[in-house]
Amino acid sequence: MKFIILKNKLKDGINTIERISGKSLTLPILNNILISVEKNFLNLTSTDLEVGINWWALVKTEEEGKIAIPNKILSSFINYLPEKPVTVETDNLSLKIECENYQTIIKGTNPDDFPIIPQINKNESIFLKSALFCQSLSQVVDIAGYFSTKPEISGIYFLFQKDMLTMAATDSFRLGEKKIFLKPPIENLSKNYSFILPQKAAREIINIFGEKEGDITFYFSPNQVLFEASLPEQPSHPEVQLISRLIEGEYPSYQEIIPKKYETKVILPKNDLINQIKAASLFGGKINEVKIKIDPKKNQVDFSSQNPELGEHQSFLTGKIEGAACEISFNHKFLLDGLLNISPSQEKNSEVILELVNSEKPGVIKPQGDDSYLYLIMPIKT
Repeated sequence: MKFIILKNKLKDGINTIERISGKSLTLPILNNILISVEKNFLNLTSTDLEVGINWWALVKTEEEGKIAIPNKILSSFINYLPEKPVTVETDNLSLKIECENYQTIIKGTNPDDFPIIPQINKNESIFLKSALFCQSLSQVVDIAGYFSTKPEISGIYFLFQKDMLTMAATDSFRLGEKKIFLKPPIENLSKNYSFILPQKAAREIINIFGEKEGDITFYFSPNQVLFEASLPEQPSHPEVQLISRLIEGEYPSYQEIIPKKYETKVILPKNDLINQIKAASLFGGKINEVKIKIDPKKNQVDFSSQNPELGEHQSFLTGKIEGAACEISFNHKFLLDGLLNISPSQEKNSEVILELVNSEKPGVIKPQGDDSYLYLIMPIKT
């Protein structure tokens, strides 16, 4: 194998795939990345057996071939090279790298020992704008929590319909739901698709595809899903593929716990509310409790917190209030997560809605004038 590539392009490829190349003691081959050259394409591959990533680039190929190389040493070394063309070639199971006045040899591994990345049938596909999808996914990805006894809520739930993509995540204490309304609807979708994507894979998707222009394409199979972006200079060929196993099981019918009606509705300036919660959080105590008291007669919302060791806090905001008076307590960390997950594109909606039933039922946070995002939070029962 021998090829020539610009240093920055090679670095981009390694940065794309290296995060899932772990520190496996039982399977040392997983600590490697697979480098292969075929025709004029360089392909870098990494996997942890749950997630696999392929990255391609056009290169000047002098000889085809492949080798598995330890990710850590290769990634570290490439960072020190000058911004010049890099010549890479194999000598048996070693990789020789030359760049201006640098020359290095890295010992590799038999590429035949590297795990095979599964292939997905590409008959059924959907595509969305990559930036829109990743920004929407980022609003729910951190909400999922790991539970060995409930693996189904350790991931992100996806539901693809002809006119809408719904993503949801929960840790049983709060829940986030984000919808992308598809206009025009997807005409070639033969049925609705739903699956549970592991949180790790979802985070990698945001890291890899979040800054890319153009579309991200989804391909479905019963046990796996493939996310793909095309090479800008050759759209018929992929640039990046991420393939992930899916979490088995049935996702909870979370719609059933979202209140169908409210007794109290509060509309407040988003940034002012965030500042109030942050100030109260300084005295939230061991259970991070912030008490909220809503007074419709005064159109006022009071915030209070108390810590026996540090002191206590009280403040208020005026806003638009409908319905009954209410007192309720929330975990300030969860409350802030919901408010901060409202996306930058929704900043123009400077107000947020808080809907409550009573002190025992979950509260719902929404951006004013935007039905695409919903955040549900369970109260602290005192």
